[in-house]
Amino acid sequence: MMIDYAILGLLSWKPLTGYDVKRVMQDSPFLYWSGNNNQIYKALMRLLENGFVTNEIQYQESAPNKKIYSITESGMSELLRWVMSEEPEVPEFKKTFLIQLSWAGCLETEKVEELLARYEKIMTQQLAMRREEKCREKNFPNRSKQEHFMWEMIYDNFVMMCEAELCWIQSFREGLEHLKRENKHEPQED
Repeated sequence: MMIDYAILGLLSWKPLTGYDVKRVMQDSPFLYWSGNNNQIYKALMRLLENGFVTNEIQYQESAPNKKIYSITESGMSELLRWVMSEEPEVPEFKKTFLIQLSWAGCLETEKVEELLARYEKIMTQQLAMRREEKCREKNFPNRSKQEHFMWEMIYDNFVMMCEAELCWIQSFREGLEHLKRENKHEPQED
């Protein structure tokens, strides 16, 4: 399961509690999972049963005790095996906005522009957020220069995707404007 390997990767960076794993995954643009918190704890139990992680209880006086998970040598071997053996997937491009837009052809141009403006606002916010995360090096495992470079490039992937979407929006607007000008010059049917 993908979540198992995401967790092993995080634990290869540093020991974490289940809550810390959840927080890092929620904050990440690419370490996402589509489920509830129980999936993380179930994955941690599975990894523990397989000997890929260990846990240690940290006793605290003024707060609940913490279970801190660490990757084992066999867990690190399994993570590296997976990294090298899994074929890269073609990215999924399921965008609800494109489905909305595909049926917006019957709307007035102003309404289509309104849809574009809403999408542009979202993509502009995403771009700013991804740039900020990259600048702050949020949750960057920084064990080597190569790893640091790789994480910079992962964030660049998201930045470039947002920039490409904004460029596409501009091209779309230019096309709409061209259509408006053409429609003004077409003879009216009686």
